[in-house]
Amino acid sequence: MESVDEILLEADDKMAKSIAFLQQELAGLRTGKASPSLVENINVDYYGVQTRLRQIAGISTPEPRLIVINTYDPTALPAIEKAILASNLGITPMNDGRVIRVPIPELSEERRKDLTKVAHRMAEEARVAIRSVRREANDQAKAIEKGHKITEDERDNALEEIQKYTDAFIKKVDDLLAAKEKDIMAV
Repeated sequence: MESVDEILLEADDKMAKSIAFLQQELAGLRTGKASPSLVENINVDYYGVQTRLRQIAGISTPEPRLIVINTYDPTALPAIEKAILASNLGITPMNDGRVIRVPIPELSEERRKDLTKVAHRMAEEARVAIRSVRREANDQAKAIEKGHKITEDERDNALEEIQKYTDAFIKKVDDLLAAKEKDIMAV
């Protein structure tokens, strides 16, 4: 059986991973300006192996509306171009034989609202994951109290602490969502 401290550490770790995953997901969500995070996690079929774009190419944003992908292996350009087109990001790469330029088009009002809905869905998935961790931690705390390893007061303190963690992480999700929403809606 675990101790209360182990339960709290594990809950904190899992909730932090939910936040990190949400940050990664939101980074890939397109806004009106160019960002390397938009394309760096796209998987490219590189010599038969699915490889993340950032591992086979340098990605830069020399202008606010342009991403430049400079591959380490020029023979990979067609595969990179194909992967970007298949990614459903709504962007079209231009291959000049040396680098791939990806112009980022202006977002329409309707597309901004759609992206905001997607961000809300991602945030809600993160909240659900955090609440699931809370439920699991609460069950573990109750189980060790039932096993007479801790007192009722210690269990109640543990449940209170778990709730504090949950509230703090849910607030982080809300803050990330608010920032992304502001980013998406900025013209």
